[in-house]
Amino acid sequence: MVAEAVDSLPLVTRRLSGGSGDEGETRSLHMSRELAAPITTVWSAIADLDRIPQWFMPVSGDARLGGRYQLDGNAGGEILACTAPHTLKITWEYGGDVSYVTIKLIETSSRETLFDFDHTADVDPDRWSEYGPGAVGVGWDMGLLGLAQHVEQGTNTPLETPEWSASDEAKAFMAASSELWADAAIASGDDPAQARAAAARTTAAYTG
Repeated sequence: MVAEAVDSLPLVTRRLSGGSGDEGETRSLHMSRELAAPITTVWSAIADLDRIPQWFMPVSGDARLGGRYQLDGNAGGEILACTAPHTLKITWEYGGDVSYVTIKLIETSSRETLFDFDHTADVDPDRWSEYGPGAVGVGWDMGLLGLAQHVEQGTNTPLETPEWSASDEAKAFMAASSELWADAAIASGDDPAQARAAAARTTAAYTG
């Protein structure tokens, strides 16, 4: 199982972009992956509040344009755009910070869907130097793996649980994900030594 989770990571394309913002640096984290599932299946998994807990975490709220959602013990926010089965945009509100998540689905065949994900936030430069993109990227990698397993294999086992996070499989996955986000940071122009050091701190934070 360790190899299965880790081997899924290269299936994801990761990219970072940035610029100046109102507070610190505006950073955008981009991920995309081809999913072997119809677009309507993927859309239901990301937009139906009854489906989301099957691969991600418990959620409550009002699944409509302008409605609000709340992930149990995690972020909440507002639904800014909801155009089935192609575009979902939400605010991601956590710890007093507000950032933005956009998911676009592109039907590449009747049984395949391109999942395109963007998370944009104003990031404190000191926090970026300490942890880099892996601070959120590792968590999103876990979420995308859970989604892929759900829509492709029909599994109903969320990965972001204390039980899975403590497993050897999870620790290997998190460490490999953290390194891949360091690669993305270096490709975007970050200093390689600083990016690798930040990745090591992120891995330690996730794996204990």
